Amino acid sequence: MTDKPTIGFIGLGIMGRPMAHNIVRAGFPLVVYDLLPHSMQALIAAGAQAAPSPQRLAAQVDIIVLCLPDSPDVQAAMTGPQGLFAGVRTGQIIVDMSTISPMVARELAAEAARVGVTMLDAPVSGGEAGAIEGTLSIMVGGELAAFEQVLPVLQAMGKRILHMGAAGAGQVTKACNQLVIAVTMQGVAEALVLAAKAGVEPAQVRQALLGGAAASRVLELHGERFLEHNFKPGFRTRLHYKDLNIALDAGRTYGTPLPATALVHQFFNALMAHGLADQDHSALITLLEELAQTSLTATVEAR
Repeated sequence: MTDKPTIGFIGLGIMGRPMAHNIVRAGFPLVVYDLLPHSMQALIAAGAQAAPSPQRLAAQVDIIVLCLPDSPDVQAAMTGPQGLFAGVRTGQIIVDMSTISPMVARELAAEAARVGVTMLDAPVSGGEAGAIEGTLSIMVGGELAAFEQVLPVLQAMGKRILHMGAAGAGQVTKACNQLVIAVTMQGVAEALVLAAKAGVEPAQVRQALLGGAAASRVLELHGERFLEHNFKPGFRTRLHYKDLNIALDAGRTYGTPLPATALVHQFFNALMAHGLADQDHSALITLLEELAQTSLTATVEAR
């Protein structure tokens, strides 16, 4: 027996599945739902129960967590004919950990309030590795009292957990996160390609930059991926493209020009046109190598 609230989890993809496993490991009773029944099998084996629809899931749990690909998926899960809003009870809390439009997040929070429940937007950063290890950064928008109530659940999935403000603030923060990563990746990629073209060891350039003001997690992690041409997906190109589309849409809505973000958005668009939509977004380096008629790996091998 446990006095912990029962959690419902919708969306068991690359991120959602390990996040849900960490909720089970933390001792919370769990009910899961996914459009693909086979995605639920490992969690059922770990002790979770399966629900046949979001509506039925809502009727069995206290707190509902979603981790879905995009705004339309979240809207369908919440407002569809067998969606959450058809099954919720007054006082429940919905925590959307998807990355979606801040404007949609605010609209859904208002709709949730009208049916008597509270919605938090709580997108994450840290990739698949962070989801597996339970070390995600989680940025939360919505009512502070609801945030404090669900904090133990969030702590099962993440380490840096911050309340950012009212509804939509978590999604605005995630858009800021994604554009910083994208623009920094572009800068690191350009620097390493310049080094290679000029005949200077790009790996040595990366080491030099890591010791100064140019140091960053992007230079550390993606710089290594660039050098190794390791494009095994950790975060897929098509998903970063989608996230930058969200950032640009927010920029238009709030009157904020994002010129560097728009440039990298188009580079990701070009990557998808090259058939690399499901490769890691660090495949960005290949476009710059092509434009410069050089290769980081060739420079390393030549020396």
